[in-house]
Amino acid sequence: MPDSAMWMNAFHGAGPVLPVVPEDVHGTHRVVLSGPPGSGKTTAAGALGRRLGLPVLRLAPRPQDARVPCAGLLELALALQALPAARELTAELDEAAGRPGSPDDAGSALRLRRQTAALLREAPPMTLVVDNAQWLDPASAAVLGWALRLTPDLPVIAAERTWRPEAAGHWCGEDAYAVRIPPLTNSQVATLLSPYRLVPREVTRVHTHSGGNPALALALAQVRGHTAGGPIAGDAEDDPVLPAPARRLVGEWLDTVSEEVQELLTFAALDDRPDLDLLDEVAGPAAESLLAEAEAAGLVDLGQPDRTVRFTASAIGAELVARQPGHARRLLHARLAEAGRDSVRRDRHTVLAADAADPRSALHAARTAARARQRGDHALAAELSLLAAQRTPHDDSDLLTERALTAVRDAAHYGDLARGRAAARLIVGHDTTPAQRVDALVALIDASGQHLHGADELFADALHAAAGRPDLTARILIRQSIWANVNEGDPQRACALAGRATDLAEAVGDTATTVMALTMRARLQRVLGHLDAETTLSRALSLPHAAFIPVNSTPQHLAARHALFDDRPEEARTALLPLLVEAERTGDAEATVDILRSLAEAELRAGRCARSLDHAHRAQALTDGTSLSPAPACYTSALVEGTAGRTDLALAHARRGVDASRQEDNRVFLSRNLFALGHLLLVTGHPKEALEALEEVRDLEELQQVRDPSVLRWHPELAETLIVLGHLDRARSLLDDTRRTATDLGRDAVLPALERTQALLDAARGDFGTAARRLNDAADRLHRLPLERGRTLLALSHTERRGRRRASARTAARSATDLFTTHQAHPWAQNAAHTLGRLEDAPTDDDARPRLTSAERRCAELAAAGASNRDIATALTVSVKTVEATLTRVYRKLGLHSRFQLAHTVTPARE
Repeated sequence: MPDSAMWMNAFHGAGPVLPVVPEDVHGTHRVVLSGPPGSGKTTAAGALGRRLGLPVLRLAPRPQDARVPCAGLLELALALQALPAARELTAELDEAAGRPGSPDDAGSALRLRRQTAALLREAPPMTLVVDNAQWLDPASAAVLGWALRLTPDLPVIAAERTWRPEAAGHWCGEDAYAVRIPPLTNSQVATLLSPYRLVPREVTRVHTHSGGNPALALALAQVRGHTAGGPIAGDAEDDPVLPAPARRLVGEWLDTVSEEVQELLTFAALDDRPDLDLLDEVAGPAAESLLAEAEAAGLVDLGQPDRTVRFTASAIGAELVARQPGHARRLLHARLAEAGRDSVRRDRHTVLAADAADPRSALHAARTAARARQRGDHALAAELSLLAAQRTPHDDSDLLTERALTAVRDAAHYGDLARGRAAARLIVGHDTTPAQRVDALVALIDASGQHLHGADELFADALHAAAGRPDLTARILIRQSIWANVNEGDPQRACALAGRATDLAEAVGDTATTVMALTMRARLQRVLGHLDAETTLSRALSLPHAAFIPVNSTPQHLAARHALFDDRPEEARTALLPLLVEAERTGDAEATVDILRSLAEAELRAGRCARSLDHAHRAQALTDGTSLSPAPACYTSALVEGTAGRTDLALAHARRGVDASRQEDNRVFLSRNLFALGHLLLVTGHPKEALEALEEVRDLEELQQVRDPSVLRWHPELAETLIVLGHLDRARSLLDDTRRTATDLGRDAVLPALERTQALLDAARGDFGTAARRLNDAADRLHRLPLERGRTLLALSHTERRGRRRASARTAARSATDLFTTHQAHPWAQNAAHTLGRLEDAPTDDDARPRLTSAERRCAELAAAGASNRDIATALTVSVKTVEATLTRVYRKLGLHSRFQLAHTVTPARE
């Protein structure tokens, strides 16, 4: 079957979509599209039929037609009733229906085959599409199969739910081209659901629940798109029962398999991590064949390396569970408890099999949650600790509050926002002390991350509960500071809030809160360019370590980040590794992602690309498996993939990060993801698009009063983009301003990249000697940063080549290639190798440079400045075709392949 990468997607608004059409079916006359209900077979069949360029004749049998002999033939005859052969076939069908016996009789069958073949030959050119072919009656399928062998040139597309080509030939042709409709990816679901304006986490949840089934995704999104919730109000994701349209679709999907399969899948749905051994224990020898039937129907994926059984759409499991009444569900859990081999999971089923009103089940759940927590199974701990809180008698107020707080923290560690909210509601809706209420609200704020709805109301509630308690108020002010920085884009206000929190916490001797407040204040002071940022951080580092501070909020983590800003990656890595161990030990998903991201950046700066990729992949996988915001992990993935992996994946990560940041109103990571996007667009030869992204970064950073140029190094990237597009004066002004700020703040780490870009500006003005000296000096200062050194040497090679010093250009390109290859920076290694190849293929005489005519030179200069072919044609008063032909000659003469290379080889036309 074709890989989904070969498919073309064509979305049509918010209607039933899929519109996957294989690219390689041209010349194939028989195609079978298969997939579960709602997967888009009808849309795909129609789209493919239209692509074949012939009128489409569509047959659409229904379930009741499957029991009526020759119903499909009658539908075909009626659709072509204007043809004589159709009328003859209709008459034969009428006679056969009135005769004793059946159409399976030899004589009748032969006549039907002959007349159907005659009809298909007489029909005008067309494509026959049989939708819902699983309901084509056997008699019609047999006759059509025979007739179609006599009309091999007739295109036929059959769309049906399940067909395995390895089992037997299909009635539409023994060599039919089999296509299994692939599920939509997360980004495709986002496009499909764009009219509903869901936030990225909701899109991800819909994608998980639907398994990429477009009709099911739409059914889920229609409900989520109209669900509103207050800060602790009900959330659609808390409800295990699917909306009615989704239940109908999943029910139709489940009806494609036997009741025995559905029963076995119910056991799988009730277990939190079902595996083949457990289901074998429950169902016995029949389990293998039953699961094979479920897999053929697209309900489960059995190909997991740990032998787990995964539902292709989590909505399938939710529906199977929802169908079971409470008493029946408890009995099934009891059977699973007997069959289970893992003691903690066995105890989970024992808890769920018990009466929820029995307080002993709450104690059992709490103890099992503790065991799950100890062995690092934080998803299971979050589920069981919430069960313990929910089953605790309401008259035992202190115990209920204690267990609910534990549940909030377990959920926060795993990034399980739904359970965190459910546990917080137990506390907020209960008679509690101010400290307990603040604990719950702070835990809810921490668990919500970027998904905090009604923040002002929630903070007001927390501050009211903390009135008169400086220690509690300080804890809330720290969270307000984070919110003001990330979501309001106001680091000045955030810094002031962190300062107030510091004063309050110090006044009452709350060391842990003081450490958190000082760390937040130092973070913001660095961003704002305050010279006392390191002094504030040193104060935080000097205080005793508080064990319950989230690892990513410790001064040790901030110190590692500052080491990264100052280009000390080895120091940063040494500090980060023990923090990663601590974050993973406590099961704090958000902290683990943040530490992994910092490690990925440290390894990348040090040139250890393989390790950097590993850290970035782990951060992305953990993010995608929880309710955490995708924006931070996407930023890191974009940077690392763009340097060490694949630029197409890097661009996809950056764009996803931009979209997520916009929808979550996360100003900090909007800047970062736009920076990554702009950088990638620049190095892949799209300077105009890069300029748009990087200028938005500049505007955001200025709006947020970010002064320190070492935190996010967009300045040299924007300046280089301006140079490529010929805006030389603007580039010079930006470089001068940034250099002054970096010097004033003592940020020497920023200077080599600024010098590299200044050299490009010198070269653009024709001063190749000065440019080369700058680049050599910058390269000498970058020995500890091999990838930055390689990028500088590559710029030196381009500059030397433009200065007609090919021997020096080759030496620089060879050094850059060796650096990038050694450190496994694959995209840059390919770029450098291409540059070196062009230089080695060229004449050895430095003066033997291909000569451009004046027309070619002017055309090349305009193209290097970013002008389109139409703009160049207008400027030179020639046709677009003339411009295309001229640029083709330029590329051939100079040995170039893209405008990006042209911009580094030809001095762009100035403004």
